[in-house]
Amino acid sequence: MDVSLILRGMAMGIAEAIPGVSGGTIAFITGIYERLLRAIGAILGIKVAGTFRREGFRPAWREADGAFLLQLGGGMVIGLGIAIKLITYLLEHYPTVVWGFFFGLIVSSAIYVGRQIRGWGPGVVSFLVGGAVVAYLLTTINPLGGSTSPVLVFLSGMIAISALILPGVSGSFILVLLGMYTVVFGAVQGVTTGEDGALVIVACFAAGCLVGLALFAKLLTWTFKTYPNRTFALLTGFMIGSLNKLWPWRNAITTRMNSSGEEVPVLETNVLPGHYLGGEPYVLAVILAVLAGLAVVFLLEASASKKEPEADVA
Repeated sequence: MDVSLILRGMAMGIAEAIPGVSGGTIAFITGIYERLLRAIGAILGIKVAGTFRREGFRPAWREADGAFLLQLGGGMVIGLGIAIKLITYLLEHYPTVVWGFFFGLIVSSAIYVGRQIRGWGPGVVSFLVGGAVVAYLLTTINPLGGSTSPVLVFLSGMIAISALILPGVSGSFILVLLGMYTVVFGAVQGVTTGEDGALVIVACFAAGCLVGLALFAKLLTWTFKTYPNRTFALLTGFMIGSLNKLWPWRNAITTRMNSSGEEVPVLETNVLPGHYLGGEPYVLAVILAVLAGLAVVFLLEASASKKEPEADVA
């Protein structure tokens, strides 16, 4: 058992529970990102299935880097459980401090990813700027109306799951923008109560996630091998652009009812601490939280003398 993998999975699970923060970012800064992409691409591809038919379970398990995925996935489940309790409590009582920590975390992550760029040129700069603009616009557009159409639910699953492995983009936020957040999570709850049509929605969404995950993992693996500098630049831009969503002091412009019947913000505007309407701004605590978030990534980088060995699943 690799405890470090479980801990990294926990960190990814916690990140995925926070709108605006991506588990892909955590995977990247902890040195397992490219291995994760290859493992996902392998387990959802035809090569592992062929190995299973020819040689059996054990060779196929090794081909898919199954132990890596199992431990990482187990850690993510634990992290999600922790986030539901702890992070939900902290966001309810100290939202500005929590967002300050994640703001610092993403800033240092963007610096870390940007440092992986080995050559700068007009093309690389344009990808960085383009990624920043796209991510910023995603944080400002009005959410679309949801639909229970199986095709649209399937497509929303394909799009949202890409955020799991794309640093700087949050899957839950993508669902909100598509207007599918309440549709999908309402259907998940409806399955437990036997609601008509709920199982179909969940099944279509899950199928979209599987297809999207397989296609997107292969695409990112190819871009890392073929255009590494531009890929790093694009991901850095995504992180920079997503900072708009993580500014600690935000006032709600529009709200929605979540699956628990609670009113939560959808569109927000960034303000200075003196104009914050959400309660105590905790300016000093937020500054310290930002510094802590900045420190985390650099400490992780300093403590990792070498990255996680990458299994050969290509």
